[in-house]
Amino acid sequence: MIARPPLVVPLFALGGFVILLGLVLAGGTPLVDFDTSVSHAFREYGHRNPDLIAVLRVATDVAATLPFLLGGVAATLALLGRGQRRAGIFCLVVTGVIPALWGLQHWLLHRPRPLDGFVTATSNGFPSGHTSNAAAIALVVVLLLWPRQARTARVVTVVLAVGFALFIAFTRLALLAHWPADVLGGWLLALVVVSLAARTATARIATARTATVGETTTAQEEVSDPAER
Repeated sequence: MIARPPLVVPLFALGGFVILLGLVLAGGTPLVDFDTSVSHAFREYGHRNPDLIAVLRVATDVAATLPFLLGGVAATLALLGRGQRRAGIFCLVVTGVIPALWGLQHWLLHRPRPLDGFVTATSNGFPSGHTSNAAAIALVVVLLLWPRQARTARVVTVVLAVGFALFIAFTRLALLAHWPADVLGGWLLALVVVSLAARTATARIATARTATVGETTTAQEEVSDPAER
């Protein structure tokens, strides 16, 4: 089973992404000033903590493209092997669409990364690929486990998933691999894609449930009002 996000979630995320994309393309002073000030703070932090930067260089690649693809394919095969066809297809779609979309935007949008970062990256930066991947992983895990878990387990899963996504975002900022707007764009992109994929994968189930509820309500009304027969 897959938890079905309400429609407002992808719509809200899509609206936010479009607005952010417009601001990035316009290069407005408020956004530039914000990106610059945050990155400057992380630059100073990195120079004061070189050992931490060395650790983050390794840790950030947990959400790199190759591990993301390999993990996604492995999860897909595992789900299909257990007979969970919808969940497997859902996982496969997310695995393919997320890197395809952020990769396309890196190719189309001119968005230089911060200069002299602590890692070498030559491609454009919006949205952050690592952040998109990490957020997608977190969302997929939550949506797949949510229907199977009790309340306490759900809280633990959400906390761990959000923590993972935030940690990868932190590594991208601390390493000066991306501007803050790139990271925010990665979160929004993942939220749009994963929530839409989940809604699509569960569309027939939701329709069937609605029809069943309608039939049950009609039957109850007929039984409770025999005088009209």
